[in-house]
Amino acid sequence: MRRKIFNKQKIKNANFFVEPYEIFLDSKNLENFDRQQFEGRIEKPISKKTISSISIFFLLFLIIFTVRLAYLQIQKGEVYLSRSESNILEKQIIFSERGIIYDRNKKEIAWNKKEINMPTMIRTYLSPGFSHVLGYVSYPTQDKSGNYWQSEFIGKDGLEKQYDLALRGQNGSKIVEIDARREIHSENIVNTPVRGVDLITTIDSRIQTELYTLIKNLSKSNSFSGGAGVLINVKNGEIISSVSFPEYNSEILSLGKDSKIIGDYFKDKRKVFLDRTISGLYTPGSIVKPFFAIGALNEQVIDPYKKILSTGSISIPNPYFPNEKTVFKDWKAHGWVDMREAIAVSSDVYFYEIGGGFEGQKGIGIYNIEKYAKLFGIGEKTGLDLPDEKGGVIPSPLWKIENFKGEQWRVGDTYHTIIGQYGFQVTPMEMTRAVSALANYGTLITPHYILEDKEKEKIISKIDLKKEYFDVAHEGMRQSVTFGTSILLNVPYIEVASKTGTAQLGVNKDKVNSWIIGFFPYENPQYAFTIMMEAGPSANSVGASYIMRQLLDWMSINTPEYFK
Repeated sequence: MRRKIFNKQKIKNANFFVEPYEIFLDSKNLENFDRQQFEGRIEKPISKKTISSISIFFLLFLIIFTVRLAYLQIQKGEVYLSRSESNILEKQIIFSERGIIYDRNKKEIAWNKKEINMPTMIRTYLSPGFSHVLGYVSYPTQDKSGNYWQSEFIGKDGLEKQYDLALRGQNGSKIVEIDARREIHSENIVNTPVRGVDLITTIDSRIQTELYTLIKNLSKSNSFSGGAGVLINVKNGEIISSVSFPEYNSEILSLGKDSKIIGDYFKDKRKVFLDRTISGLYTPGSIVKPFFAIGALNEQVIDPYKKILSTGSISIPNPYFPNEKTVFKDWKAHGWVDMREAIAVSSDVYFYEIGGGFEGQKGIGIYNIEKYAKLFGIGEKTGLDLPDEKGGVIPSPLWKIENFKGEQWRVGDTYHTIIGQYGFQVTPMEMTRAVSALANYGTLITPHYILEDKEKEKIISKIDLKKEYFDVAHEGMRQSVTFGTSILLNVPYIEVASKTGTAQLGVNKDKVNSWIIGFFPYENPQYAFTIMMEAGPSANSVGASYIMRQLLDWMSINTPEYFK
């Protein structure tokens, strides 16, 4: 590019002319300014007023800072020095809130309550009647220095123990500044606590409370040492009620402060801590008869219409004294009875003969007795969701060898076993599952305490036996209600099928366990029940049947939905 050079003086005085080609040349050579760095722009100086304002602002800030620093360092220096020497930063636990336990109708049966002067919440329980189901907890515990050696609520029994990890949640933490007097000066949350999961149980708290009250009152008025009751849905295994008497107070055990009451619990001969529904082993008596009737039909040792004569006893040769007879008594003379009637009136002679055989009648034998008992889950744990469940005992030749120094099994042992005596022991819960399987025609469900989706309902197995065999047992149990030993349950508002049992205890047989099992409605079974009253006087005419009748009467008024 050609440019004309002028000196300054000439430029001032010149009235120069710009050639057109110079314009076109400049348009092709634009300036290469960095606009981000403000190149090529006209600069405007900052005004003195702005500089003065900024200077005043910083000067004011410096004065305030200097005054505050002087106040803290000079006037309050000793105070803060003393505080800094005595104060400490301490990491403290923020306790999570334990999950609430509800009954099936969303009524609280275990919840948390805030107490004054407590660092933690108080676990509170619906009472009475729930202790063995719910259990209790152990609270977070400090040593003498105030340090927590147990920083969690820990479930110690019942559902509190079974579902402890879900219920407890997760503790949080915070940093706290405290002085020598343990006064808090500041705190900051580090980890937020996570609340425990709530549980909705299958229990109906209304029925639970009433059943407990009935068992408690009869135990006290008629000298039973305790009792248990279970009501279950035969379709899905939901436990509507599960009661054990006597019981402990969950709140007293959780707090652990009332040493006298807790000490009395341990001294109580009635075994207050025993959950009789799942851990109590009891001689069942005649409640096992319907199951062995089904077994006899399946083994084809008898026709259900064949009648056997009961004159009040049968006699067989004594193995130790051949010239003498061993007599096996019935509880009364029943005359001629077929299988349905034998269940209804609870004829021992009939079951002696189909169990161990007698004269021309063939029996199923002890191994088949054991087989059919186990087929219905008798003698085994149910697998329900509570800790400390026990399985029952079915006498057998091997069992006798182990428990009676090698003694031989005899037919009399079979007679006693098939009517639920001898060494036979069961829990109320396993009998409830067994009668549920009888009621629903062979589905062996798993009892459980937590409401679940239908897809998650647990079924162990299907008992593969003919429906007509179940029908015979059903009809016999219904006849027990209409004219037999369960006639107390012959109520107008619901048809019930049932079987009673009276198991003699001890050498003198002066105590008995009173049982009743059954289901309702008869035509379309929905619920099964078991009531057991423990170790009452043998002369007592009031027992488990009376409890169940009272409960049915109460339910017909207060919970009629169970009869629809």
